[in-house]
Amino acid sequence: MSSASPEVQILAGIQSTVGQLPGAVKVARRMSHFGEHSLGWIAIAAVGAAVDKPRRREWAGAAVGAFGAHAASVVIKRVVRRKRPSDPSVQVNVSTPSKLSFPSSHATSTTAAAVLIGRLTGLPLPALLVPPMMLSRLVLGVHYPTDVLAGAALGAASAAVVRRVEEARAEQKCGDK
Repeated sequence: MSSASPEVQILAGIQSTVGQLPGAVKVARRMSHFGEHSLGWIAIAAVGAAVDKPRRREWAGAAVGAFGAHAASVVIKRVVRRKRPSDPSVQVNVSTPSKLSFPSSHATSTTAAAVLIGRLTGLPLPALLVPPMMLSRLVLGVHYPTDVLAGAALGAASAAVVRRVEEARAEQKCGDK
């Protein structure tokens, strides 16, 4: 019987299965670099704003939502101060800007971006993007399962805040006419 916590056992199990698939670590590293500090999502929102001028404000909202979600996760990390996985059964496959783990900033900003950009494009982006990003953080060994779950929840809440602000602004604009 292993003395590792259930979360470490799950993490090691993911790394010994999904993490062993050809190219899995390489793809997870690329996803990590794309999602770092929410910069990939901000870039996509910037392109959306440039090409979809009638909805430029909504695209800007997606960028703000992704970055705001990331910032919220960083603040929470500094309050919670949970250390990243450190167990002989877990291999760390990418460098990180901090030693703090909870919540996953990548899962947070990806969820916020997926919800907000999905709404703009009509695509089911949360279902397509969030699970792979969450899984990539486990394959890379830099988060516990609860880190990515909490990150996704925080990202969804952040997107909801952005949507409420946009709806309130639209209602105010209608009332001003």
